[in-house]
Amino acid sequence: MSFLRIDSISKSFGGVVAVDGFSMEHKMNEIASIIGPNGAGKTTIFNLITAVYEVDSGSIHFLDQDITDLPGHRRAQHGISRTFQNIRLFNSLSVMDNLKVAYDQKLKYFVWEESLHLPRVAREEKRSSELARSHLAELGLEQYEHYKPGNLAYGLQRRVELARALITNPKLLLLDEPAAGLNPRETRELIDVINKIHEQWEIGIILVEHHMEVVMNISHTIHVLDFGKKIAEGTPNEIKQNPDVLKAYLGDEV
Repeated sequence: MSFLRIDSISKSFGGVVAVDGFSMEHKMNEIASIIGPNGAGKTTIFNLITAVYEVDSGSIHFLDQDITDLPGHRRAQHGISRTFQNIRLFNSLSVMDNLKVAYDQKLKYFVWEESLHLPRVAREEKRSSELARSHLAELGLEQYEHYKPGNLAYGLQRRVELARALITNPKLLLLDEPAAGLNPRETRELIDVINKIHEQWEIGIILVEHHMEVVMNISHTIHVLDFGKKIAEGTPNEIKQNPDVLKAYLGDEV
């Protein structure tokens, strides 16, 4: 079974080509990274995978199904979850409630049942709380369940966002610059957390990331973009030695 297959997707904005014929295949239980200079089109690819934007051309297949024309919520139901470059937690809610809101799509009761306080509602709400607490514990966040996210250190907020993405039980997890804003200690902790997720959840993970310590330590495959085009693909060792990659990052003097 093909897990994720992207065939020649392109996207332009007002005549500016952001993504130009990008293709990749991603295996289940693999960690891949998409890297490239600023403005290379990395986050745009995530937005195309999750239907934030529509593709201009090309196709996206997930679990052998063509999802190119599916809306975002349908793709989420198929098992695609993501985090964002800028943290998008609900600061008016507790850490626990941030996770429970993400799980709402999985709740098995109707609004009218909630208004009547039927037993199934109580059972589902209890299950939601237990699941959220379990995910917080897995990521070392159980002591913060009643905190507002804005009162947590930045690295902990990143971890809450990860827990929220995982509570929907995704098959594919997209992490958009998860190390952005982290200090060296928090970055090392992030590497450990992502490796733990990979080992315990057995899901596919794709990162967009500038932090090369993260990319080189956890990736099986790296895809390199420059001006919307893929210029290289390979293992971390292959990418480190690729002259086209060095030129894209360091300029013509290479």
